Order: sequence, then C-alpha cells, then structure tokens
Amino acid sequence: MNILLRSWSAYTRATARWPGLAALVPFIPVIALWVAVTESGMFPRAFLPGPVEVVKAFFSLTYRGILPDYLQDSLVRLFTGAALGMLIGIPLGVLIGTSRWAHRVSWPILLFFQAIGDIAWLPILLIWFGFGLTTMTFVIVYTVLFPVVLNTVLGVESVPRDLARAARSLGASPARVLWEVTLPGALPNIITGLRNGLGYGWRALIAVEMIVGTSGIGFLMFDARRSGSVVEILLGMIILGLLWYIVDAWILAPIERATGQRWGLVTS
Repeated sequence: MNILLRSWSAYTRATARWPGLAALVPFIPVIALWVAVTESGMFPRAFLPGPVEVVKAFFSLTYRGILPDYLQDSLVRLFTGAALGMLIGIPLGVLIGTSRWAHRVSWPILLFFQAIGDIAWLPILLIWFGFGLTTMTFVIVYTVLFPVVLNTVLGVESVPRDLARAARSLGASPARVLWEVTLPGALPNIITGLRNGLGYGWRALIAVEMIVGTSGIGFLMFDARRSGSVVEILLGMIILGLLWYIVDAWILAPIERATGQRWGLVTS
C-alpha cells in the first residue's frame, strides 16, 4: 500500500512538472496490450498489425508526402466550416437569446433541423452539389452550427437582466449593452459551444471524406480498405485521436477555462 501511495505521489509530482506525461502515461497499458495481442499470434499481422508496422507506415506516408497533404486538406476543411458556422451561429444565437419574438419563431425550427443528422443530408447534397468541397463544407457548417447557436442562446439568457438594466440606467446604448454586458457574459457558453461543435464537426468531416472525399484522413482510411491495408486504417484512427486530443486539451480546453475564470463563472 505504501509503495502504491509513493508511486502515485511521484506520478502526480511528475505530471505537475511535465503536463505532457499525464497524456502519455495512460496509453502505456493500451500499447502494451496491443503488442501482447499481436505478438501472441492470435491474429494474422494482415488483420491486426503491431505498433511497429503502424510507425513504419507513418514514416512511409509522410516521406511520400501523402499524409501531410491529406492532413492539411482535412484541417482546412474543418476550420473553414467551423469559421462559417461561427459567423452564422453566434449572431443567430444572440438574436434568439435577446428577442422573445425571435425565440418563439425560430426555436421550433432549430429543434426540428437539429434532429436531422448531418449525414442524412448527404443524398440530397450529392444531387445538388456532387462530390466536392461544397458538400463537405455544408455538412461541417451544419454540424457546428447547432452547438454554437444553442450554447450562445443559453449564455445570453444566463446573463442577469439587472446588469443590462443597470447599464441602460447609466446611459449605455443598446449596442453598448450588447457589446459590453451581454456578449462578455455569454462568452464562456459560446466557447463551450464552439468546442463541442468542433468535436462534432471533426467526426462529421471524417465520415463525409469517406463517402464523397478524394483526399483527407477519412479518404485515406476508406481508400485503404480497397487494398486491405489495415495498417493505414489504424494509422488514420490514431492520427484522428491524437490530433483531436492536441486541439481540445491543449488549445480549446485552456481557452474555455480562461474565459470562465475571466468572467467569474468558475473559481480559480
């Protein structure tokens, strides 16, 4: 018991000093199990390659320029769609959150279209736009839009009305109340909506790339199916998980925490 306590204490001190360890250590048992299964001969290597084969495939695809190009294509599509989703979603959410009339009119429509999954749009999008960037961008925007809108509405409605009344009593114009009271108060929820929307958009992008794409990580994985290259499929899955972990844990989550702390919604 004392050994476990000392080991845990050493681990917490090490992760506090080097935060990257907290992300790496939990994967050690997973990799060890993966190696044990592949080395046991339970499955042929063609069906379940080991970590060494995946690493070799990573260097091979990177050297040939395929992986960097596909990864770049996926990221550009994601952030383009996310940017458009924000440009539409944040103003729409603010309008719905600040106007009872807009809320009454638009809320049933939002709930209706939210229930229609992004992939359900693919058949009609393929008829309208074909296999191309427009179809993929529409799906990403559609996926990102609803978390951003709904969280923006929640954030706007959570701002105490007394703050807006106090600002107006001091002579602030409606535009200034919106810019200096409503938006700052709603910002933590907006960031949360963006974080969730990007996560959903990332998964939707991979699915769309598998179906209609001619490049990207999703296309890489689906194209590998035709040649039976399980190692490339596993590599794509690992890249997806690692890339999203980096974006979420190292970029989006710190921004969300800092935003909440700045506006007093969480304790530091």
